[in-house]
Amino acid sequence: MKLSEILHLVRVARPPAPYGAFRLARCSTIEDVARVARRRLPLGARAYLENGGEGQHTLKRNRSAFDAYTFRPKQPRDVSDVDTSTTVLGRRIPLPFALSPIGAPRMFHHDGELAVARAAGHAGIPYGISTLGTTSVEDAAAQTDAPLWFQLYVWGDRSTIKRAVARARAAGYQALLLNIDTSVRSERIPEKHAGLILPKPEISLKTLFEGALHPAWAWHFLTSPTISFPNIGPPDQRSLDVLPDMFDGTISWADLDWIRRIWEGPIVLKGVTTAGQAEQAAGHGLDAVIVSNHGGRQLDHLPATIDVLAEIVDAVGDRMEVLVDSGFRRGSDIVTALALGAKAVLVGRAHLYGLAAAGEAGVRHCVDILSREVRMTMQLCGATSVAELDRSLVHRDSGPPGTHT
Repeated sequence: MKLSEILHLVRVARPPAPYGAFRLARCSTIEDVARVARRRLPLGARAYLENGGEGQHTLKRNRSAFDAYTFRPKQPRDVSDVDTSTTVLGRRIPLPFALSPIGAPRMFHHDGELAVARAAGHAGIPYGISTLGTTSVEDAAAQTDAPLWFQLYVWGDRSTIKRAVARARAAGYQALLLNIDTSVRSERIPEKHAGLILPKPEISLKTLFEGALHPAWAWHFLTSPTISFPNIGPPDQRSLDVLPDMFDGTISWADLDWIRRIWEGPIVLKGVTTAGQAEQAAGHGLDAVIVSNHGGRQLDHLPATIDVLAEIVDAVGDRMEVLVDSGFRRGSDIVTALALGAKAVLVGRAHLYGLAAAGEAGVRHCVDILSREVRMTMQLCGATSVAELDRSLVHRDSGPPGTHT
């Protein structure tokens, strides 16, 4: 073949602007985006994003457990028109997933929560802001019309909690997510090895060296406002000194009853891994639970959430909504959870990879990937709506939970 003929077949175009869009154009899956994110982050930020607690058995189990589930399609069927919308906490949303609250997202991109909030608003899906968010609840709300949820860490200082809840309510947040699996902070060995000391971070020589190896990240980190946690205490309080006091082990059901009295909207219990916990939540008048092991970042040797989801739905699904998170990376994972009875899925690392790779554009790209994969999986299963996803569509192998690779 002549050179002229080869050139006729090859289409050469300028990289789209901004360059982040060029990077994303080559990413077809969340793992593709993750590879870009890993190259752009220094070691400490990567360790915080990707690793889990102690021996990381829960972290690994969250992913390997999905290998035990297989689909049983209902084909042939006309699936040219598919409805991926669902109703969560009284609000209809176009996709059956939300963007999970994560602490300190400005560690991954200088826009942090603002970028994620804008992306969530563009997609029309909920987004949760953490107590340990690096953007105030007010600033995030000003950036989006997405349904916003506030994730609350509960500790002994009730006056601080009361102020945080009042601020979220005044800013228009629609639901409160109460964490019950963070009463104390787990041992996260990879973070320590990477030189990242939390909850009160320190700058080490290793941190400086890693910053030099990632100049774009370091430039934005050094030229952006200092990372702080503005949702703790009064709006003008930026000190990190209060962080160690947050994980004091004091949370109890009495605290949840008290929060029920000071918050008028939906309350969701996050961190549920047993049917007993869910039944207690229903008994205390909460509106929903999130089946979660904190993405494998807290107690190690917990079951994968996908493996305990069905029993929790069976226990309380007729009294409250059941959502789920931890380990979700593909649209097929989300469809599996919906078929097992979840109302929706919260995705954490899956959108943070996009944030780290290209800010708001990266988060949008990850939402688009998951949306496309959800739709495709539904079509291949023969389901035209989320309401048609039920347990007849999935089968679980009989091996021990989480042992599949």
